[in-house]
Amino acid sequence: MEKSDMIYGTRAVMEAIAAGKEIDKVIIQSGLTNDLVKELIGVARSNNIPVVYVPAEKLKRMSSKNHQGVICLLSAVSFSSVDDLIFKAYNDGREPFLLILDRITDVRNFGAIVRTAECAGVDGIIIPEKGSVPITSDAMKTSAGALNHLPVCKEKDLKKTIQLLHDNGIRVLACTEKTERSIYQLNLSGPIAIIMGSEEDGISDNLLRQADELARIPLKGKIGSLNVSVAAGIALYEVVRQKG
Repeated sequence: MEKSDMIYGTRAVMEAIAAGKEIDKVIIQSGLTNDLVKELIGVARSNNIPVVYVPAEKLKRMSSKNHQGVICLLSAVSFSSVDDLIFKAYNDGREPFLLILDRITDVRNFGAIVRTAECAGVDGIIIPEKGSVPITSDAMKTSAGALNHLPVCKEKDLKKTIQLLHDNGIRVLACTEKTERSIYQLNLSGPIAIIMGSEEDGISDNLLRQADELARIPLKGKIGSLNVSVAAGIALYEVVRQKG
């Protein structure tokens, strides 16, 4: 991660928030309880900025600067609202086409997925507030600039987000190995959102239960799974193929 993606120190981070900087998250050393840090936590939360607590060793690995136990990561994009994306798609006479990424943590995978999604005409990408890759300049580079054109929504609760999609007539498809039904057996026309899961353990069980349908990508070889960015490309372009 580039140094330009970070701001160090409690007061400097509070000044960045006050200045309206687009911040991905605030990272605080576990155990810090002084009044200034408490004030920062309150300011961050009132501005809907995620706060993450980590051991001192992790902060040292992130930077050797005098960070005083506080680092914030600047976002390379301005985050969008799911409501706005849905409204815009319908208002433009299009059926919403969205991609939900559940805890994708590898910046190269994230960038590759964003690049493919932009090419496939996806209206926006939805990620959870916690547990996802930071949207920094590294993500921008790996997306080949696609993040300049594709809106990203950061949501506190993906379960509530999926309910919002349902309320707006959008079908949710989970792409998972935990089913025998092939994605090629489904009708993917109409308003749709595709969920892709983390590199480690796939889609969270609570999101699987909320999905309207589960589908797998057939595997004919001996390896048991695809890279998530490749799987996302296959799923997205099956929607493109069916929509014609």
